[in-house]
Amino acid sequence: MNARIYSGINIGVPRSLIIALAAVFSAYHLVLAGVSIGVPEGKLPYIAAMVLYAVATVASLWPTQQTRMPVWLAATNLGAVVAIALLVSSQLPNGPGNSYAAWYTAAIGTLMVITSTRHRQAFAWLGVGALALQTIAWQGFGGLFSLGTAGSLMWVGVSHALASSLASAGRDARQYAIAEQEAANWRAAQEAHFFERQFRLGQTSRMALPMLRRIVADGGELTEAERAECLNVEGAIRDEIRGRKLLNDRVRTEVMEARRRGTVVTLLDEGGIDDLPPAEVERVLNRLADAIGQTGADRIIARTVQHGSPTAVTVVGLKSMNDGTQAALGAEAESASDDDPDEMALWLEIPRREDVQLDILP
Repeated sequence: MNARIYSGINIGVPRSLIIALAAVFSAYHLVLAGVSIGVPEGKLPYIAAMVLYAVATVASLWPTQQTRMPVWLAATNLGAVVAIALLVSSQLPNGPGNSYAAWYTAAIGTLMVITSTRHRQAFAWLGVGALALQTIAWQGFGGLFSLGTAGSLMWVGVSHALASSLASAGRDARQYAIAEQEAANWRAAQEAHFFERQFRLGQTSRMALPMLRRIVADGGELTEAERAECLNVEGAIRDEIRGRKLLNDRVRTEVMEARRRGTVVTLLDEGGIDDLPPAEVERVLNRLADAIGQTGADRIIARTVQHGSPTAVTVVGLKSMNDGTQAALGAEAESASDDDPDEMALWLEIPRREDVQLDILP
């Protein structure tokens, strides 16, 4: 009952307009029946056929949420078709003559077109088939054309073909829309990867280029301080890969200062804060920067927490109890012996929401 083309934009005909047109067309048949009411021999069966047709049409056109006609209503329409044809033709023993008394053939065709449009094509074909058989039995094969039964058969065929074409077009359009959405998602993902790559390359270039120029300028002859700074830069580049979501300008600055003090810093982003709004991410990172800058730990490990936890990031600071010098690289810190005596210098859980209070161990 509602013709609609699916694509990027839905373009449809209002259902109320279709129902109104069908109602006007159906009412026209009742007008023809009323004009010819003097032709039939018996008025009561003739009027009963008119009432039956009006009730069946109203029931078929009544607005509902279901586009597909219920089976019971389609079966009722089929029974009404047979009853209307017999009620009218039985009162016209010599045929309709030059009057509109054969209104019922077009009316039955209209009712069956409505049934077919509401996806009950089998009942529609049975209805016009019954009308054709009744017409042949009453007026012979010539009656199919003189009474308009052939036109009813044609209109049901047209409605069936249109309904099938619209259904096929709707399926194709939905598939095209899905394919278009998938292509758009793929393109967005590729663009995101491209921009992410460009951003990371820019960050790496900004951090490493000054040191690379110095190495070239000095012919590779570096002082101990310059070699240590190279290791710090390497750690910063590693952070861009392993801890990318845990970085903003403040965190980068505090991490570099901590490494220059001899602290081993490891940042591990496992996607736990990808769902946070940008403002909340900035709050979490600023709190992380404060923790890194304020602690005196020899080794700091910051890690995102998986989704579903009230904690966004955990920060652990360990202080060595021996007099040895800590390694400058995070990879070396991770492979350090478990026998090294350490004590907890910092335990911080940064919450996902600002109003949540979690454990902090200075």
